[in-house]
Amino acid sequence: MRPTFQLYWRLLVRYLRPQLGQTLLLLLILCINILLQLINPLIMRRFLDSALAGGAMELLTRLALLFIVIAAVQQVAAVSSTVLAENVGWRATNALRRDLARHCLRLDLTFHQQHTPGEMIERIDGDINALTRFFAQLVVQLFGNGLLLIGVLAVLLREDMRVGAAMGTFAVITLLVLGRLRNLAVPHWQRSREASARFFGFVEERLAGTEDIRASNARAFTLFRFHQLLRTFWRATIRAELLGFSMINIAWFLFSVGVAVAFVMGASLYFSGALTIGTVYLIFHYANLISQPIERIAQEFEQFQRAGAGIARIQELFATESRLADTPAAAGEGESAQGRAGPAGALAVEFEQVRFAYPTDAPPEEATAGLGQFALDGFQLRLEPNEVLGLLGRTGSGKTTLARLLLRLYDVDSGRVLVAGKDVRRWPLQQLRAQVGMVTQNVQLFQASIRDNLTFFDRSVPDARIWEAIDTLGLTEWYASLGDGLDAQLQIGSGGLSAGESQLVAFTRIFLRDPGVIVLDEASSRLDPATEAFLERAVTRLLSSRTGILIAHRLATVQRADKIVIVENGEIREQGDRGTLAADPASHYYRLLQLGIEDMGVGELGAGELDR
Repeated sequence: MRPTFQLYWRLLVRYLRPQLGQTLLLLLILCINILLQLINPLIMRRFLDSALAGGAMELLTRLALLFIVIAAVQQVAAVSSTVLAENVGWRATNALRRDLARHCLRLDLTFHQQHTPGEMIERIDGDINALTRFFAQLVVQLFGNGLLLIGVLAVLLREDMRVGAAMGTFAVITLLVLGRLRNLAVPHWQRSREASARFFGFVEERLAGTEDIRASNARAFTLFRFHQLLRTFWRATIRAELLGFSMINIAWFLFSVGVAVAFVMGASLYFSGALTIGTVYLIFHYANLISQPIERIAQEFEQFQRAGAGIARIQELFATESRLADTPAAAGEGESAQGRAGPAGALAVEFEQVRFAYPTDAPPEEATAGLGQFALDGFQLRLEPNEVLGLLGRTGSGKTTLARLLLRLYDVDSGRVLVAGKDVRRWPLQQLRAQVGMVTQNVQLFQASIRDNLTFFDRSVPDARIWEAIDTLGLTEWYASLGDGLDAQLQIGSGGLSAGESQLVAFTRIFLRDPGVIVLDEASSRLDPATEAFLERAVTRLLSSRTGILIAHRLATVQRADKIVIVENGEIREQGDRGTLAADPASHYYRLLQLGIEDMGVGELGAGELDR
């Protein structure tokens, strides 16, 4: 896709409007610089003609000093315009990065699972980096150099119509040629940007899996793929560079022709007595001066092609829409510092005849076994406020799918998911996810302080509230053992904590948000013995006065549940009160307890074992 002029214009207007003052100042300095560039050759002409005519030394000295002062002012103006242009460019591109990152964060889970973090970094940062010059220099340079070109041609026409007409014709032909070639390299720069995104996505993914790559002795294949992707990136970039620089090469050739024309015409008119030596210098200098704006315009066109490739990919990303339509918050609904709004306390949860199949373009680990097969099929369940559900089933039976639908990471194909009696599709997403908290076995920690990891960098949460949550969960002693209190720094990756300790951090996060519904998805599956006592106390207090869903393989995990549901192939195999099922010899839950299986075992034993 080649970006249209309207798209370029919309981007410029949107991101340069907040910096209108600086942009106008930049244009003013540029105009001053252009005026000085036009004046200095006129001073030099007078100096030459006066010197050859035997003019007074005082006049020559004044002219020389004036020339030096103007040249110095011109350099100051050039430096000032560069600083201003860079400032404008970076502010504009940072605003664009912010908007693009915000847009991507609003996209649904399927999109993010189809694109690696490395690829997204390259698209949000790398593609936009190509636009820095577009905002900082392109329009200003095109405007300024176009104005300089017009000024030079006007002076030449004033000095001699023949020279002015000849140089004007040369300039018009050159600009027409460059205009025809302006989009020549855009498709190739797009392919280069795509290759770059794939390469950096691969690098990020392999660096994250360094331990497994080494353990599996897969370094040779990893380096082979690294070389393949890098070679593709290199080839695409070289092709784009060559086509882009072809414009500059053509411009250089035309400059040579233009300077030769000016030299021949100036010499001819001088020897015929029509021009003085100072005027010949003026013509020759202005011929070179014409080449400068045209050369810069050619360079800007080359950068324009890079920007065009970046804009096309950015526009493609902006055009990607989430499959989840958000509901705007109702007027007057207040939100806390954590974004919560709506009813307080434990909330009812209900699944009404839910049918759901993962999108056909979902990653392989989520796609169901056969096309059209439902991950959940006619699922019906209701949880009352303060009720705790134990959800059991083999891997792939649909347990985690229920949690994702409850958080509205996906939308159901049919039926409804209700929270507090309200369809989740009618909840504003931010409010829904403030009301439903989830802890999984894999906890994302950031290279930051304990405070920032607990509050997700929300500095409006007071330390007193954080310590209150820690104390309520019974984790004060454990947090104190980390050293430096809330200022203790976690390391990148695991954060320097065990898996169980990471889950304690996640529990504190959820407690600070104070949701009405809590989902623990295999939260104890990676529990280490050193933190098991802490975890058990924390879970008890976390579930107090809240509706809870415990997704588990281990039977010990659901001993605190009020209700048990066993899921198989997206349908409820068995459900009922935990105590009743545990006492009923005919129930599947009873048989599992009698078998004494600590790790749930539905997946290991198979469905047939349950039917015994």
